[in-house]
Amino acid sequence: MDLSALSGVDLMTAFQTPTISSSLAEKSDTMVIDTENSQSAFSAIFQSAVNMIQETNAYSNAAEEEEIKYALGESDSIHDLQIAQQKANVSLQYTVAVRDAFIEGYNNIMNLQF
Repeated sequence: MDLSALSGVDLMTAFQTPTISSSLAEKSDTMVIDTENSQSAFSAIFQSAVNMIQETNAYSNAAEEEEIKYALGESDSIHDLQIAQQKANVSLQYTVAVRDAFIEGYNNIMNLQF
């Protein structure tokens, strides 16, 4: 599984604390949030999630194609079939684990009381 899409996103610095503009801080207590950095971080994370789903779909399709080839007798290699099935299985498990972690984080945020 290619995780290079995630390597460009540093989650610790992607969601830094809001910055206060010095001129506004002197005039009033207004806080200006750096929305550009937050939006680019979100779009990078969202794009990596979309790529992960597409990759999982591609692995599942490849496994299905190998199953069909093996069933029709076009391929005698059970080894290739098992590798394709295992790649699809691991990719799907990883995608589900990431989804579950995201939903758990979302639920934690929604349950915060102010």
